[in-house]
Amino acid sequence: MTRYVALGSSMAAGPGIAPRAPGSPRAAMRSARNYPHLLAADLGLEPGPEFVDVSFSGATTAHLLTDSQLGAPPQVEALDGTETLVTITIGGNDVFYVPGLLVATIPSPLRLLPVVGPRLRHALDPTARQVALAGLGGAMRAVARAVRRRSPQARVVFVDYLTLLPPAGQAAFPLRERYVDQGRRTGERLAAATAAAAAATGCELVAAGAASREHHAWSADPWSVGARVPLPGRPLAYHPNATGMRAVADLVKAHLEAG
Repeated sequence: MTRYVALGSSMAAGPGIAPRAPGSPRAAMRSARNYPHLLAADLGLEPGPEFVDVSFSGATTAHLLTDSQLGAPPQVEALDGTETLVTITIGGNDVFYVPGLLVATIPSPLRLLPVVGPRLRHALDPTARQVALAGLGGAMRAVARAVRRRSPQARVVFVDYLTLLPPAGQAAFPLRERYVDQGRRTGERLAAATAAAAAATGCELVAAGAASREHHAWSADPWSVGARVPLPGRPLAYHPNATGMRAVADLVKAHLEAG
């Protein structure tokens, strides 16, 4: 029997893509049309014992390994050793990738507010980001080792983040150029850390970021969305749209079929 477990952050969960996955925590913002659900359907797997999606918006590597997230247990606890497939999309929240883009989009006076202001400014702090990036590789390898230890028979596939930002020289209104550059560099470092962790631990890689370079949020055929006001029933800013989730599911399926 095939058992597929999906682990990850909002880039796997698909916040704002309706409908919400039945029975999932509202705080997870987990879509029934995210790439794990679409892939499971393509593989003929039904939610339940043979398909478990524990992706959770806002998750960090610590939430996969050791930390509860808003009452949800660490995601690796969903693994029982019978898995034949595990997908992992994680790391961006560790290094303020999407959070930094979101903060850079809001009016700067909000960053001066008491209580919340310091947290907002921290997401844009280049020193804090460099410290976080320096620790990302070790955290990603720890995730891979933990998954392989718990699921020794599984194909463990890292699926990296979609490309969100346009290439150098192209604007990404309303983001200022320095924040676009910072975000682009962070995305590149995240993709490199994901690939390195997969290679170092014998895991597999689906490079969704490379596949989506021409489908960034400001392109003519976007797989993600840029700056936007959050409204019910539509994807959150700087996250995959339904087209992007379908594309990622197709990429993972093609990778699995290729061997």
